[in-house]
Amino acid sequence: MKSNFKILSFIAIFGILLNSCSSDDDASSPGVNAPEITDFEYGEGSSHSTDQAAFTGSDIHIEADIYAEGVVNSIILSIHAHDLEAGENEDEWEFEQVYDAASYQVINPSFHVHVDVPQYAAEGEYHIELVVIDEAGNSTEIEGHIDVINLITFSNADIDATVVRGEEFHMDVEIGALNGIHELNVDIHAHDLIVGDGEVEWDGEFDYSTDFHDLTEADFHKHIQVPATAPAGEYHITITVEDEDGHTESYETHIDVIAS
Repeated sequence: MKSNFKILSFIAIFGILLNSCSSDDDASSPGVNAPEITDFEYGEGSSHSTDQAAFTGSDIHIEADIYAEGVVNSIILSIHAHDLEAGENEDEWEFEQVYDAASYQVINPSFHVHVDVPQYAAEGEYHIELVVIDEAGNSTEIEGHIDVINLITFSNADIDATVVRGEEFHMDVEIGALNGIHELNVDIHAHDLIVGDGEVEWDGEFDYSTDFHDLTEADFHKHIQVPATAPAGEYHITITVEDEDGHTESYETHIDVIAS
């Protein structure tokens, strides 16, 4: 009996020591730290600028170095504005995307993407947020701001809403072009108007490039004659500006041509 008791006591003590050693090992094992994000930079895409500005109709390049002790599960990029009101011919814009392809689900992934900025995105300051999440659920966030700028702008437009055929109407628009105006054209046309007796279908195309070439700011003020034979009805007006770098922007409106 004494021998059996000694054996059982030894087994119990050994089990306690083994469990104690195991607990000590668990307690001393370092956990996986959250990922680190460094060298976070962004700017105009085509030049890989770090000026923290981008242009409508172009793109933003965004890159960062990521150090992760554990395998990365996903990277989330979001771009949005706070209380930014879209102006005339502008649209509200925001962007969010989860990057979880195999190339990102590794230790220390490379992150470098280009995000398209819509041509009619509202001009102003946008918030950029980058979040890295590893497989253990640890996450790290970094943020910044970028200015979205319209390369070509139209403002304070004052264009007649109606005109009697045979007379002229006036157009007055302030135009800004950061890279200078290369071409400036006006197109006037109608859709599906019935051409009556004595009337002639009219499409007006006007090239004012010479008058405004290379200007970065222009007060576009013109008077356009409507033929006396033009069919009465609604006409579509498009003012198109191309800058010296080949970017284009258009301003659109309508005018009613009336018989008298």
